[in-house]
Amino acid sequence: MVILVKSAMATHNRAGEITYRYLGPSPALTYEITIITYTKTSSIQADRPTLDSVYFGDGSPPVQFVRSEKINMSGDISRNKYVRNHTYSGNGSFLIHYEDPNRNEGVVNIPNSVDKTFYISTLLVINPFLVPNNSPVLTYPPIDKGCIGRTYIHNPNAFDPDGTDSLSYELTLCRGAGGLPIPGYTFPATSGTFSIDAITGDLIWNAPVLAGEYNIAFLIHEWRNGIKFGTVTRDMQVLIGDCNNRPPEFLPLADTCIVAGDSLAFDVTAIDPDGHLVVLSATGGPFQVANPALFSPVRQFDDTATSRFIWNTDCSHIRPQAYYAQFRAEDSTANSLVNLNGVFIRVIGPAPQNLTVMPVGNNMQLDWDPPSCSSVLGYNVYRRNGLYPGAIQCPCDNGAPSYTGYSMIGFVPAGAGETFTDNNNGSGLVIGVEYCYIVTAVYAGGTESCATDQECGSLKKDLPVITNADVRVTDLTNGSVYVAWSMPSELDTVMYPGPYEYRVYHSTGFSGTTFSLFATLSDLSDTTIIDTLINTVSTPWSYKVELYYNDNGMPALKGSTTNASTVFLSIAPTDNRLILSWSESVPWSNTSYDIFKLNDLTSQYDSLTTVTTSTFSDTGLVNGNTYCYYIRSRGLYTFPGFVDPILNRSQQVCSVPVDNVNPCSPELSAQSFCLDKLNRLVWTNPNNTCADDVLKYYIYYSQTAGSGFERIDSVLNPNDTIYLHANLSSLAGCYRVTAVDSVGNETINPVEVCVDTCRQYVLPSVFTPNNDGKNDLFHPCDSTTSIELQQTNCPPYLNVKDVEMKIFNRWGTLVFETTDRDINWDGKHKDNGVDCPDGVYFYTCRVNFFRISGTEIVELNGYVHLIRSAQ
Repeated sequence: MVILVKSAMATHNRAGEITYRYLGPSPALTYEITIITYTKTSSIQADRPTLDSVYFGDGSPPVQFVRSEKINMSGDISRNKYVRNHTYSGNGSFLIHYEDPNRNEGVVNIPNSVDKTFYISTLLVINPFLVPNNSPVLTYPPIDKGCIGRTYIHNPNAFDPDGTDSLSYELTLCRGAGGLPIPGYTFPATSGTFSIDAITGDLIWNAPVLAGEYNIAFLIHEWRNGIKFGTVTRDMQVLIGDCNNRPPEFLPLADTCIVAGDSLAFDVTAIDPDGHLVVLSATGGPFQVANPALFSPVRQFDDTATSRFIWNTDCSHIRPQAYYAQFRAEDSTANSLVNLNGVFIRVIGPAPQNLTVMPVGNNMQLDWDPPSCSSVLGYNVYRRNGLYPGAIQCPCDNGAPSYTGYSMIGFVPAGAGETFTDNNNGSGLVIGVEYCYIVTAVYAGGTESCATDQECGSLKKDLPVITNADVRVTDLTNGSVYVAWSMPSELDTVMYPGPYEYRVYHSTGFSGTTFSLFATLSDLSDTTIIDTLINTVSTPWSYKVELYYNDNGMPALKGSTTNASTVFLSIAPTDNRLILSWSESVPWSNTSYDIFKLNDLTSQYDSLTTVTTSTFSDTGLVNGNTYCYYIRSRGLYTFPGFVDPILNRSQQVCSVPVDNVNPCSPELSAQSFCLDKLNRLVWTNPNNTCADDVLKYYIYYSQTAGSGFERIDSVLNPNDTIYLHANLSSLAGCYRVTAVDSVGNETINPVEVCVDTCRQYVLPSVFTPNNDGKNDLFHPCDSTTSIELQQTNCPPYLNVKDVEMKIFNRWGTLVFETTDRDINWDGKHKDNGVDCPDGVYFYTCRVNFFRISGTEIVELNGYVHLIRSAQ
């Protein structure tokens, strides 16, 4: 980016903007309005100690702003600041604006700029759900310089003091009297492009072609929760000069993140390629806050300058949006050049500390210590099964990054204590699973801290843990399922003495809503059983095992396993393929599925493939043949001490692929041939792309768009993809072509193509009704027809529904009328059949054309010469 610093000639207003700051206190809607203008210092006669007629946009009378500050800068530029408070009565959108006569003279892209009013405005939106709100603060001034032939970049370095809002940018026109665009205003001339980046706010002019002063305006929109609720307009001025030196160049800088309370320090270095002295400065959000950042010189050589950025962050700096620190490097020459660079800095809140996890029954109890910042609003609790093996890159990867696999399971508001009980939404956790947790602190705007260290735990294994629900036999009445579980190895036999008893229950379905007891086992080490004489074809089966102990001679329930179902396979047949899908509800994690297919030659099931999802499509099959399958799931408990892998089979299912797939839509095009009165349709053959058994095509036609289609013809050869729709009174219409395959499946939602051309109705200016057989009738002709052809055989009109023709003589008497499209007036009077005399006759003709949207009416008015005798 190149910027030139040089003295400028001007008359008065150069640039300006309006910002606002919420004062409150709530519920008062009091705002501090600040107007900043840049003017020519030497224009004493145009100096403005006050700004008159400033409007707050709420219908109140215009007011006067008194200047509170004037700074005379180099280059004959003064910075003026005007401040006044105003209280609004309610919610709404308010355009704060003012205009002042006399822009500066000689602005290249504003014709006669010295006579044009300077106008700026800002939109304040007061929304009860978004108050309080402050406008962005523009930390880089609206007076800038650039060079011919070198890319110019300006960034206002807008800072949102609320820390919760997003900003976007948009070019606009400079405005004058009444807030209207200045007549004749244009964006600056460029050898390439002139644009603004809507996200970053970089205004890029690549590149200026003519020296002089230019004014540019752009909008800075403010967004919160997807709602736009404020816009600041900047009207800025750029002086373009002719430069022969090059701007300083920065060494690379990187965006960064920091935890509030830590210190951030880095060096910024710029080098001038021409060996000139370099001066560094900085602006931006980190310099606008309490306890701001510092930017101090470190080293200064002839062509190199280094300054150090130091920011001792604190809790007040935590915010969702990143801060932007912009650095400015200027060389010390007569025509100084400037380069800009910057970094985004995210300030993240500190994390909770000392997370602990403790099993309590079938729940997990989490406790932690609060973070060092008291501004925390609450805590997010996250869980996953098993430890995430990698490192979470904090502070830039705050919260629970998606790559970790952690899911949020709860929120604890501030003041409710630093504790959380995970009971799996009331369902209880599962023995055998290692549950791992992280906790983050939530600050204003929803921004999260980094996560705590991962902490994991598992429930005590004092109950049986189910591991198998494996279909052994597939049958409607004699089906069977193998059920197995792991015995309770950590059972407290003193508190829960024997003898012990397992009670095994089954239920149809995945969720087990109708459990019934089907077996009782009295040996604690007896952990398998086969459930027989059940229907394993039509439904999945769910199982649970209850453990009973001896309570004073009576069996008492200690607890139960989590429910586990069989894998249930379904098959959807389609054309030359079968789509397998399956489901199960189990407490362990299934990581993959083996698919087995019956081999007709061996009558054995062979392993077909292994997948990690719950669906598979077996392709290349023969329609009408039978194919059989079953699924074997592979899973594990994440805590050690259990069978690994856990294998369970589905029922066996057979199915037959059928052609139930409609052919895809042929790609259709249509062309009208006006003189031949036909439409030519051309389409693609689906057999070459998305089908293999298309046999014929149906042609559908509708004269108007949106009306019903009717089938008008068939094409019985799949390789014949051209159709001529001929002998048409109207060529306007819409077409569809469907493909039909060998079993009668027809294309669904075919492509619709319409033609709407060939509207032609041209009337000649002369006809000679002298019965010589040439041009004896007045009738429509094609405008492309030669005079010779018109005299012998005029071609027909095109796409005409009907007409209303009236012909008048020179005195306005109606001599002929018809609704016949051919007209065919023979020159005789309509009332008595007498020849009308030679002369000029006037006509009005209402022509109704066929269009795909209906009827289009065209009014024709003209004259025709009736000539009988030779001239």
